[in-house]
Amino acid sequence: MSGFVDKPEPIQVPGLVHLHTGKVRELYRNEAGDLVMVASDRISAYDWVLPTEIPDKGRVLTQLSLWWFDQLADLLPNHVLSTDLPEGAPADWAGRTLVCKSLNMVPVECVARGYLTGSGLVEYNESRTVCGLALPHGLVDGSELPAPIFTPATKAAVGEHDENVSYEEVARQVGAETAAQLRQATLAAYSRARDIARDRGIILADTKFEFGYDGDSLVIADEVLTPDSSRFWPADQWEPGRAQPSYDKQFVRDWLTSAESGWDRKGEQPPPPLPQQVVDATRAKYVEAYERLTGITWS
Repeated sequence: MSGFVDKPEPIQVPGLVHLHTGKVRELYRNEAGDLVMVASDRISAYDWVLPTEIPDKGRVLTQLSLWWFDQLADLLPNHVLSTDLPEGAPADWAGRTLVCKSLNMVPVECVARGYLTGSGLVEYNESRTVCGLALPHGLVDGSELPAPIFTPATKAAVGEHDENVSYEEVARQVGAETAAQLRQATLAAYSRARDIARDRGIILADTKFEFGYDGDSLVIADEVLTPDSSRFWPADQWEPGRAQPSYDKQFVRDWLTSAESGWDRKGEQPPPPLPQQVVDATRAKYVEAYERLTGITWS
């Protein structure tokens, strides 16, 4: 089993039609036909959306995405139309709401990897490949790759795993021209972000993007380069051959798999609520990532 421990009822706002509840975001459509994305403070781990929220998380994700959209603006257009609150929306939506173009979304998770870890490491250890791309022998957890690679995945429903696929499979599903555009855009955005992060003492190990079409134009959408969609590592602690410390939900994962939580990851029961010290430590990591990357003090 997996999914939501306690799925929330979406807030109803006059003039907005609720479309979807995701792991983190609520999606609405306004009367003009635009999408309204609201980032909650929900957090997920091991395919479960947990019952405990992380204060400010949704605002951090939204404000960091907006900052990155600006850094990538000369490379790719994005889907943001406005950050204004829809009329009648609750005050808590401030800072976590984006009004966006409705795009023809491409059903591919566009992942760029500059370092070997996660599901890429698992495949590499089995076959010396990642998404069918051959890699050199001798790489370990955390190794920097000779060059960034495009390793796409199919999008999964809440509670299910995205599935890594080959570039050839993406070309078969969406067409050769679109696949080539996705690869070029993904690697260009990753390379720009990697260099910006590196200047701030952070390694961008990998990240995933989502794209859609506005007419014939490829547009970057959803969230970008946040701790939820990326692996950020402190550069001064990088040490290949082990799991790297990271700016993400690692405190949550570590506690859930500890004896203290009492939770059996392979069992039938949903995860328990998080203790306050894990909530506080996780919030601090999200805020630290925002501050180190942007140079702006969180408030």
